[in-house]
Amino acid sequence: MGPTCAQPSSHVVTIVSRSHADRNVYPSAGVLFVHVLEREYFKGEFPPYPKSGDASNDPITFNTNLQGFPDRPGWLRYIQRTALSDGVLYGSPTAEHVGKPTVIEITAYNRRTFETARHNLVINIMATEEFPLPYQAEFYIKNMNVEEMLASEVLGDFLGAVKNVWQPERLNAINITSALDRGGRVPLPINNLKEGVYVMVGADVPFSSCLREVESPHNQLRCSQEMEPAISCDKKFRAQFHIDWCKISLVDITKVVPVYVSRPDPGPGVLPEFGEYNPPSEALKSRDYLSDFVVTLAVPAAVALVLFVVLGYAMCCRREGVVKRNMQTPDIQLVQHSSIQKSSKELRSLSKNREISWPLSTLPVFNPVSGEVVPPLHPDSYETTSMPLMQTQT
Repeated sequence: MGPTCAQPSSHVVTIVSRSHADRNVYPSAGVLFVHVLEREYFKGEFPPYPKSGDASNDPITFNTNLQGFPDRPGWLRYIQRTALSDGVLYGSPTAEHVGKPTVIEITAYNRRTFETARHNLVINIMATEEFPLPYQAEFYIKNMNVEEMLASEVLGDFLGAVKNVWQPERLNAINITSALDRGGRVPLPINNLKEGVYVMVGADVPFSSCLREVESPHNQLRCSQEMEPAISCDKKFRAQFHIDWCKISLVDITKVVPVYVSRPDPGPGVLPEFGEYNPPSEALKSRDYLSDFVVTLAVPAAVALVLFVVLGYAMCCRREGVVKRNMQTPDIQLVQHSSIQKSSKELRSLSKNREISWPLSTLPVFNPVSGEVVPPLHPDSYETTSMPLMQTQT
């Protein structure tokens, strides 16, 4: 188990991974658990740089998951800001996790060589008589990120300041949550703005008068107007921690009335909370899907057939033929139509057999110099049908 760093009368577990073998750690229920994954101690798993003397600063990232599962337990969280910074596992186990060893698989990825190294972290959660502490206060620190607050010396300084204004006999850090997990926005990269972090601490004595000042009507009015309340002990935090006193939460769990919600009886399709799932046996009769398949195809096919018959009848059986049209046409109109067609044919036949004088452009030309006879300009393209029927008489 790694070194434990905390202020006097406070309890914070900080474990630094310094070996590549499987580790066993023993955090306490209701106490903040922090485990640092240092990149320096995983570099020995990967090949060194090809040239001696080169500065080796491999980018290494970590993946953490519960053994046999793709993610971590619900109470355990992980953060690593960049591939050149250390990773941190942190969380607050509860009493329901006591006595259940939790094996976390830690996989280190070297982004230079694309090699991996895997180690196991066995978390054995121990019970404590101090859990749960009856008085719990949650502070919102605006000038800190979660990984900065998880550092043992920074968290120790904060617990020391809280103990100075609260004066408890036992003071524990219970949980740390990033403001981004509470719906906060990512700050702009200007003026060294931070994301903010919520820190919950617990003590065994009632809240001090300084912490109760935020509940006064005057301070509540200032908070409603988005103004900073006047807190007498704020100067003891202001040197290192900027606390938003309007977001402080004071809870006395001895006065909290538990609410029991009656759950309705589950139906036959809901699995019980405990026990194993027994699938149906193979002796069950299989369902016949032939009738469903036939119905699925028969109904659309019948509708398509009816539409085809109606459309075919409308197009083929209801049309007017030539014989029917002639029967309904008057005889005089048929005679006129036939006479017009006969005259048109006769004119076409006469136009092909007419005798006319050929244009000069179609006659051969005699060259007096060479004595050659030049053929007509366009003998092949000359069309008799393009000539007028009546020639101009001179």
